[in-house]
Amino acid sequence: MAAAIVMPPLTAQSSPRPSSAPRPPTAKSLSKHNKTAQKEPTTADGKRVRAERPCDGCRRRKSKCVIQESGSPCVLCKFHKQDCTFLEGPLPRKRRVEEPTKDDTPTKVMKTSHKGAPHAGGPNGVLGDTAAMAPTRDIQATLDDTLSLQRHRHCRHVGGSSALDMSLLEHCQFGMFDETKLDCGDIRRVSENGFFEMLPDAAFATYEDELQALYDVEQIVAPNGPALIDLYFEKVHPNFPIIQKRVFLDRHRHGDRQFSSALLAAMYILAIRWWSQDPVLAQHPIPSVQALEIVAMRSLNVAMQRPKLSSLQAGLLLLQKHHSNAWPLTVQLVALSQDLGLHLNCSNWSIPLWERRLRKRLAWAMYMQDKWASLVYGRPSHVHASNWSVPSLQLDDFNEDVSDAPSSATESPTSSSTDIAIFLQMVELTSIMSSVVDTFYTLSGQQATSSTHLILSKAKPVQLQLKEWFSRLPSFAKMDAPDAPPSVGYLHLAYFATEISIHRRIVQSLSQSGPPDNYALYICRSAAKTRLISAMDFVNRLKPEHLDSFWYFPSAHNFALIATFGNLLRATAPGQEEACFYEMRLREYRWALSVSSRKAKWIGIAIGTLDVTGRMLEGMPEKPRSGQGTPRSRADSARAGER
Repeated sequence: MAAAIVMPPLTAQSSPRPSSAPRPPTAKSLSKHNKTAQKEPTTADGKRVRAERPCDGCRRRKSKCVIQESGSPCVLCKFHKQDCTFLEGPLPRKRRVEEPTKDDTPTKVMKTSHKGAPHAGGPNGVLGDTAAMAPTRDIQATLDDTLSLQRHRHCRHVGGSSALDMSLLEHCQFGMFDETKLDCGDIRRVSENGFFEMLPDAAFATYEDELQALYDVEQIVAPNGPALIDLYFEKVHPNFPIIQKRVFLDRHRHGDRQFSSALLAAMYILAIRWWSQDPVLAQHPIPSVQALEIVAMRSLNVAMQRPKLSSLQAGLLLLQKHHSNAWPLTVQLVALSQDLGLHLNCSNWSIPLWERRLRKRLAWAMYMQDKWASLVYGRPSHVHASNWSVPSLQLDDFNEDVSDAPSSATESPTSSSTDIAIFLQMVELTSIMSSVVDTFYTLSGQQATSSTHLILSKAKPVQLQLKEWFSRLPSFAKMDAPDAPPSVGYLHLAYFATEISIHRRIVQSLSQSGPPDNYALYICRSAAKTRLISAMDFVNRLKPEHLDSFWYFPSAHNFALIATFGNLLRATAPGQEEACFYEMRLREYRWALSVSSRKAKWIGIAIGTLDVTGRMLEGMPEKPRSGQGTPRSRADSARAGER
């Protein structure tokens, strides 16, 4: 029998679209949203002015009611194209688990909610008072009601061609929890034709193993775990909202010892990037990120055998750390998400509303991970339109409430409206980028033709989509907008990477389809040059606040794509003057990247790629100069200069 493991009680801690899928979400309706919630005007006695009461629609949606101009409909009613009325009275509130207030940071909660809580002894002691530290009944019930976040069971989707034929399952007798027992295990029905196997976790890992991993994670960062959770929810979560914040904080502040150790480690790993900016943390040595990664990956490898949303969350967060090669883990996570049924429309499933919202956010996050990894690593995508029915994200899908009751009208979704808008825009841009990859970089797309004229005709539709997407960006999502969130940088970089991926294929075709006519050559290369210069100028305009913000995982590779495109134009330049122009611009680009890397060290990946592609051209023959004849190689020119 495994020896009892001593686990100090957790201190209260902090707070596809494939081409034929439904149209992806847009954030056009958010263009007039303020970056932060507006203060509500009050009367002398402190009551809210009637004109600033939430409208009926926002009250039902449990969304913040934002009215830009007196007498005009609120922003969300404009978006939903419905009347903005104030006819209904306040809805009765449903009593629910105590929520952390806006000012309850994890560090603050730790000091108040665990005063006098029993602590375990040292490594050779025994666990603290289990009853005192166990999660409350409300937290337990919140998780037990879910499909894919239960404590002691995990789920696997029953596919249409599996041995458990759905037509046969329909004849089973399902109890009050929509479950039936079979010899192979429990089956849960979530919709008329949606079924999941519910399997015990015990077959894959022991409770002691999980406690040990969680203990190891906490020991690595102790005593700064609460402050790191604060940093995570300040820096990462608003831009990558794949965690149900309130559920997480409720469990964390009650000392829940059944956390996913991989998820907790991944959150710490990402938050450590901003360690030196915290005045308290900066006084302590930085914990070992490598040690956290070892525990996280070891725990994740075990956790993926019993699919849960927490395992997918952990994997997606680990992939945000700008790995040099994240493709193998990406493929594993796609398989895990399909086990969980995230590729399906869960809108009408009999699971908690907050879980349905979380599943949608995770599904689109997984979609983006697959599509961008496919682009930057040159691998086939594993998410296809024929097996994707997830509807577009809506504002309500970002609501953090865990109650199925109608929401309070004064509550807003998680994060600010601008952060949500950037995430929504990235989903839409990803669907366009996916079309570019499907058109030009799949095996069928590459083998179809190398004719420049045919490639131009295929490029036109996606170029128009991209142009329309850019023209519809909300005002605050423009790079130079005064109210633009710092994280807007990764969105614009992804836009340039998508544009460059189109022009890269066009430039390649110019030398593959025989000698093009001079007019086509001039037009195509001029357009490519314009895109390259725009992308490089974008990098030059990045400010410290941009570099210090959250950057989505493909960003380092997207910076590298700009360099690769520049070297492609240099290599295919018809004359030496043009080649020298690109060589000079690439030197300037490298300097800009090196300056930026002082604030964002992960940009070093792009600098390394630029150097590698540049060295490939060291033996390239010199291009003919104006009025000159036979070209020489760069090496020959150097030797001639020495003589």
